[in-house]
Amino acid sequence: MLQPKGAAMTVQDLSRLAGLVFVSVTLIVIGDTCGKLLGQRGVDPGLIAFSRFLIGAFVILPISGLRLAELRSLLQWRIILRGALIAGGIFSILTALKTEPIADVFGAFFIGPVVAYVLAIILLGERPTLGRSLFLAVGFAGVMLVVKPGFGMRPGIGFALLAGTFYGCFLVATRLVANTVRPRLLLLSQLVVGSALLAPFGLSVPLPDPSTATLLLILGSALGSASGNYLLVLANRRAEASLIAPLIYTQLVSATLASLIVFRDTPDLFALVGLALILLSGAGSLWLKWRAS
Repeated sequence: MLQPKGAAMTVQDLSRLAGLVFVSVTLIVIGDTCGKLLGQRGVDPGLIAFSRFLIGAFVILPISGLRLAELRSLLQWRIILRGALIAGGIFSILTALKTEPIADVFGAFFIGPVVAYVLAIILLGERPTLGRSLFLAVGFAGVMLVVKPGFGMRPGIGFALLAGTFYGCFLVATRLVANTVRPRLLLLSQLVVGSALLAPFGLSVPLPDPSTATLLLILGSALGSASGNYLLVLANRRAEASLIAPLIYTQLVSATLASLIVFRDTPDLFALVGLALILLSGAGSLWLKWRAS
C-alpha cells in the first residue's frame, strides 16, 4: 500500500506508484494504437471514440457495484465536466492519430502534464519547488520541438495539443473527485458521459465493414483505454496530481515503441530531441519529489 498524501514516500512506494502509472499509460497507448489502425481502415474518429466509451460502459457496468443511492452522484457537475473533458481529449487524439505518427502525437499531447501542473497549483493549492518548475520548463521546450509551432506544424498536431489540454484538465478534475467517488463508479461515470456526448458524432457516420479484424480493434481500443484510465484513478487516490503528472511522461516510451514496431514511423531529429527533453523533465521532477520526501 502506498503512503497517503503528505506522508514520506519511500523508494519502494515511489517504484510501486511509477509501475502503476506506467502500466496504465501503456494500456492507453495500446487503445490508441488500435484506434490509429482503425483510422487507417477508414473508420471515422467520431465512431471510434463513441464505440470506445460505449463498450467500456457496458463492460464496467456489471462490475461497478452501482447502487441506486449513487445515481445522484453521477449528476454532479464536476463528474459531468470530467466526463466531457476526457471525451474531448479522446476525440481529439483519435483525430490527430488519423494523419500523424503516434510518437509525434504523444509528444504534442504532453502539453497535458504542463496544464495539469499549473492547474494543480491554482485549483488544488499544491506548491511545487523551483527545481520542479525548471524541469517543467524543460518538458515544455521538448513539446515545442515536437510541435514546431510556426514552421512545419500540421493540423493533426494541433488536435494533439488540444487533446493534451483536455487531458491535463481531466487529470486535475480526477484529483478533485477521486476521494469522493469510488474508482469503479468514477470510471463508469466518464464512460457514460462520454458515450452520451459522442453519440451524435458516432451515430451520424457510416458503419465500418464488420470484419473480425475491425471488431477486435474496436474492442482493443475500448478495453485498453478503459483499463488504463481505471488504473490512473487508483493512482490519483494515492498521490498528488503534481506527482502523477511527471510519471505520465513514461507514456512516451510506450508510444515511441508502438510507432516504431507497429507503424514503422521514426520521429525526425527535432522530435527525437523533444521527446528526450520531455522524458528528462519527467525523470527530473520525479527525482526532486522523491528527494524531498
